[in-house]
Amino acid sequence: MKNIKRFSILALVLALALGALTACGGGSDSGDDSADKTITVAASPTPHAEILGSISEALAEEGWTLEVKEFEDYVQPNVATTEGDVDANFFQHVPYLDEYNAENGTELVAVGNVHYEAMGVYKGSKDSFDALADGDKIAVPNDTTNEARALQLLAANGVITLKDGVGLEATKTDIVDNPKNIEVVELEAASIPGALQDVALGVINANYALGASLTTDDAVAYEAADSEAAETYVNVIVVNKGNEESEKTKALVAAIQTDAVKKFIEDKYNGAVIAKF
Repeated sequence: MKNIKRFSILALVLALALGALTACGGGSDSGDDSADKTITVAASPTPHAEILGSISEALAEEGWTLEVKEFEDYVQPNVATTEGDVDANFFQHVPYLDEYNAENGTELVAVGNVHYEAMGVYKGSKDSFDALADGDKIAVPNDTTNEARALQLLAANGVITLKDGVGLEATKTDIVDNPKNIEVVELEAASIPGALQDVALGVINANYALGASLTTDDAVAYEAADSEAAETYVNVIVVNKGNEESEKTKALVAAIQTDAVKKFIEDKYNGAVIAKF
């Protein structure tokens, strides 16, 4: 009888122990993230995914696996981050992030500066500012933010003069001096590389220039690294609010903000992309 009682008590203890393990997430589908060593990042192909690719080995040495999901648009990376499909994203600057949060009621936050994509003036039918003739056309992006950047770049190189104080809100109406009567042609940013043959010069965002295989040899000038635009439009790593101090976030930021990544950016993009950390 005593043996039966001992057996019953032992069976009860074992059952309770197994139940406790199950409740604490001992199973593989429990949702416990302690063993999750994969960092998933949504990114634009160029240059963001390329920069992320350069840190894959460094993360692996720390025990992390990096998975990069590429997106061509500027909405889905934020959607994927908000919904938890990825741990972070890397494709945008803070002004865009702020606007996205305001319009969508999301709480995405920037956790680390990475780089600035310098806007450049690229050769069309002319190969320098000095070669510009009266009435020549220069193509600029037609969206508000990038058109202002393009106009400021042209002003910085003496092509036009802008009204004092307009900064990154400049428009064509703010041109107060245009000695060569340059015609500023507003085009969709992505279409300007293909339109270079039809204009004297074209002002192009770095991602579109890189996508069109344009190099520094094709450029006449770039935005300065210390310009207002460079300080404003730094591309950042973004996560959901509350994940700023997670192990994944810390590992990702630490791996990307290194001298090795800075050198990778300098060597690969030759001034079209500038590290900002």
